[in-house]
Amino acid sequence: MEKKNTSKIAIIGYGHIAEVAAADLVRNNRPVIIAGRDFSKTKNLAEKLGSLVKPMEIGAAVREADIIILAIWFDAIQPFFYQYEDMLQGKIIVDPSNPIAPDGKGGFVKTIGPNESAGQRNASSLPKNAKLVKALGTLSAGALASASNRKPDQAVLFYATDEKSIDAVVEELIRDMGFAPLRIGGLDQSIRLEVFGDLHEFGALGKTVSLQQAREITNIISV
Repeated sequence: MEKKNTSKIAIIGYGHIAEVAAADLVRNNRPVIIAGRDFSKTKNLAEKLGSLVKPMEIGAAVREADIIILAIWFDAIQPFFYQYEDMLQGKIIVDPSNPIAPDGKGGFVKTIGPNESAGQRNASSLPKNAKLVKALGTLSAGALASASNRKPDQAVLFYATDEKSIDAVVEELIRDMGFAPLRIGGLDQSIRLEVFGDLHEFGALGKTVSLQQAREITNIISV
């Protein structure tokens, strides 16, 4: 029998992505820690989601968890790294961020260079010995909720990381959210997973896809 990974997960944030990610994990019986700047909001969200969700202050959550999901704005990530640098060393950091802002016309505009990615930007300021994976940001909160545990063909969540040693842990996390994982390469592929990228719901892909469809699109059998 395959040994179940016991890595502890902490989600930093209490917005839509944080809530949906936590709910997906709880639905599949994976405990999760949530933390945010306003502990009362964190506690209320934990009570809403049930006993598998444990509210904590941010520092305590970072210290306890093995996997940190940063469900916060892109502009807040580098300050977060600096503030919790010592505690983040050796952790797996999941980055679902998108470097976008409202364009004033009902849409969004990219806030960094057209050929830059949030994943590579964040990797450049990564705390010592931490491992970054770009994941969980290719779908909207609505799709993350509605496509979780889809049958008969699970929807795919793509991911990218330079650290192949963490693939198994990342893929288990994605499966425990009710999706099929597909690694597309290293962090130099991050831009494809961000808004406007070819593998994003709000980019060329435009929808959720099954593993077979994803492999046909990307020509990836295994990476």
